[in-house]
Amino acid sequence: MDLSPYLESLRRDLAAAAAPAGDDIARTAELLTLALDASARLCLIEVLADATAEITTKLDGPTVEVRIRGREADLVVSHLAPPAYEAAPPPAPNPALTEGGDQARLTLRLPEQLKEAVEKAATAEGVSVNSWLVRATANALRPVTPPTHHLGRRVTGYAQA
Repeated sequence: MDLSPYLESLRRDLAAAAAPAGDDIARTAELLTLALDASARLCLIEVLADATAEITTKLDGPTVEVRIRGREADLVVSHLAPPAYEAAPPPAPNPALTEGGDQARLTLRLPEQLKEAVEKAATAEGVSVNSWLVRATANALRPVTPPTHHLGRRVTGYAQA
């Protein structure tokens, strides 16, 4: 997606607003638009990133990403799961955290959509919601080791703002 037409529209609007004030103000407005080009472009990219993140949360499966190429932003819809790293499998959660021992009761309030997603994931794995949440919590508490492979100068991954 070429962002230049949007930035050009912003320049035209600012020039039209400054024109009645005289040549000096019009020149100042022109200089301001040139100075703010990079900032406005970044702002547009941030809006696109926020929009794609919101759209992705509303979809069941596909993800929408913003990919930057030069001065352009491309929107990409992926129907596949994110690629898995070819690193060693992560260590299993500490059994002391998930099995035996004293048990405690916890009241947990979840947004309805998250609750439905947890129930769907637990059902898909053939376990109870409680077991699924215990395992997910234990996995979240284990130390994270970054992948050890390098892809050269290319940056890959997923982010959410």
